[in-house]
Amino acid sequence: MNHVTAILPAAGLGTRMGTEMPKQFLELDGVPLLIFTLRRLAACPAITDFVIATRVEEVDAIAASVAKENLGRPVRVVRGGDTRQDSVANALPEVPPEADLILVHDAVRPLVTKAQIECVIAEALSCDAAILGVPAMDTVKEVKRGAPQSGSGDVALITATIPRERIVLAQTPQVFRASLLLEAFAKARQDGVSASDEAGLIERMGRDVHVVAGSERNLKITRPGDMQLAEFYLREERASR
Repeated sequence: MNHVTAILPAAGLGTRMGTEMPKQFLELDGVPLLIFTLRRLAACPAITDFVIATRVEEVDAIAASVAKENLGRPVRVVRGGDTRQDSVANALPEVPPEADLILVHDAVRPLVTKAQIECVIAEALSCDAAILGVPAMDTVKEVKRGAPQSGSGDVALITATIPRERIVLAQTPQVFRASLLLEAFAKARQDGVSASDEAGLIERMGRDVHVVAGSERNLKITRPGDMQLAEFYLREERASR
């Protein structure tokens, strides 16, 4: 049996949501997003234990909430950081030395499925590094920012059109051999490098990262309309059972 530790970075402020409450505490189906997402991950028996990285003032409250979930597996709550990378870095020392894989999943990506989690874990076991991702549907433009000549709005100048068949929109879970992810974070710290996701730190080491098919339903709650969309997807999911 492989040991898989799941890390949930949950220290963001969620400024793009336009709410006073951080988005990980907004409720979906009457449950805070963080707890909803944790339950989704816990539905996958392949995950051995969990580490949640959150804002320092929320550590005790989240630990108390998680204790009521009775997941049957250890859950540790630690202080997060100012960035996603900082939060994951703070969680890594809590990963048991016997862990084979480390899974990182956005605390505000609540509709991930058990099948998706199992597929990306299986791929990482085979190839050391795997993420969920979906193909880009829209035409993708590379741009550079410029001063608006019209005097209104934010504008950009197109510098290239990128073939969309070469583009994948990264999702989570992202799963890696524990030793590989620890090495990637150590190198990033040494070099003063930051990345928007863990795969980026693996890529800069010249290692391959495989992409497993995700779904548009595995959305990350980022903007106000995302909550309504998540509620719609959840209703559809339950109606189809």
